[in-house]
Amino acid sequence: MPETLILESTLSADACVIWLHGLGADRFDFQPVATQLQRSLTSTRFILPQAPSRPVTISGGYVMPSWYDILAMTPAQAIDTDQMEASAQSVLDLIEQQRNSGINPARIFLAGFSQGGAVVLHCAFRRWQGPLGGVLALSTYGPTFSDSVSLSDTQRAIPTYCLHGTSDDVVLPEMGRAAREFLSSQGVNVTWKEYPMAHEVLAEEIFDIGRWLLDHLS
Repeated sequence: MPETLILESTLSADACVIWLHGLGADRFDFQPVATQLQRSLTSTRFILPQAPSRPVTISGGYVMPSWYDILAMTPAQAIDTDQMEASAQSVLDLIEQQRNSGINPARIFLAGFSQGGAVVLHCAFRRWQGPLGGVLALSTYGPTFSDSVSLSDTQRAIPTYCLHGTSDDVVLPEMGRAAREFLSSQGVNVTWKEYPMAHEVLAEEIFDIGRWLLDHLS
């Protein structure tokens, strides 16, 4: 189980968001965002796990927090699949932990930025076979999506919100759109929204995320 930052809700928690940071960041990266969202999501617990530090090939072997090694940006599938699976398993363990604490998985949301978003997409649509409240995919891509993958009916029922910057030069917008198109082709209720930003997060985006979460928790 990775190190985690847990932000308890003001009221007794009946929902949970598990939020994964991006490459080179840490579990505190989205703490201000989670704190802001909890002002309206008063019964939602936020779980912010920490990626292990490991060498990253595309960064010249530099050791940094990373959910999996990225061997190249193209093709998108050039990743260490064993590390991806291990990271996905850590998220599955967190889901089970929250379910055991009394939270219905239908009120558990997975969120992730960039590399963390790729893990979240893999976890929700390749590994997890139960209900989920939804998936938030920020500035990310689907390295484990392919034409040979077929989703289950339970996976198709997971609402997904994909958000991306039009000027993103790290995870190109077309990589995000490809993930969206895969999910849409499988029958997932997926929403796509673009923002005039690079590889980052905007206040408007956080507002939209909060509204989306409220809608799906009501």
